[in-house]
Amino acid sequence: MLTIENLTVNYGHISALTDVTIHVNEGEIITLIGGNGAGKTTTLMSISNLIEKSEGRIMFKGVDITDMPPHKIVKMGICHVPEGRRIFPALTVRENLIAGTIGNPSLKKADAERLFEEVYALFPRLSERMDQGGGSLSGGEQQMLAIARGLMMEPDIIMLDEPSLGLAPILVEEIFELILEIKRKGKTILLIEQNASMALQVADRGYVLVTGRVSTEGTGKDLLVNPEVRNAYLGI
Repeated sequence: MLTIENLTVNYGHISALTDVTIHVNEGEIITLIGGNGAGKTTTLMSISNLIEKSEGRIMFKGVDITDMPPHKIVKMGICHVPEGRRIFPALTVRENLIAGTIGNPSLKKADAERLFEEVYALFPRLSERMDQGGGSLSGGEQQMLAIARGLMMEPDIIMLDEPSLGLAPILVEEIFELILEIKRKGKTILLIEQNASMALQVADRGYVLVTGRVSTEGTGKDLLVNPEVRNAYLGI
């Protein structure tokens, strides 16, 4: 579904990504793990074409999107849920969700109503707060709203940047259960996570980024028992 070929990104004289190649198959959860500054967020921003790329090519469903404007990339079916939630705090939960449908101009009113039902079934806490201001939600609820808003555009692939960041352990487990449920509903997921252990437990495959390069790749299960990964990222 998504292929990144030999991607290189420079911030001035600093190399953020060097010759990165990644592929994502339909229906998979793919995770990118690595330390701060490894290039994980830069990879997602490159896919969304929010930053300039020095070299490489990005293909989505057979179409070259390397230099495609970001709004057209969204309309192709790629949803990007950025780090930090970035909901609209002055809008209600329902209004935030309505904003998510803007990314898919082909959605009809009946589609939007169906998506509301699906999202509320997935996130029942949001259905209880649909008239509540987004800014008044807890951190965990705001993260759920950010993911739910992304699902409202009915994307083919959803990219999640640090969905568990800053959440209490019990909420982290809830977020990862939701990620698995989203996959069960047929979505493809590209996941960035500092919590490498949880990410690898839910991922079909993973890539380890070290200073902008792919150092290791494999199935989630294989990476969980890889001695270098365990030592560097799992604290084992």
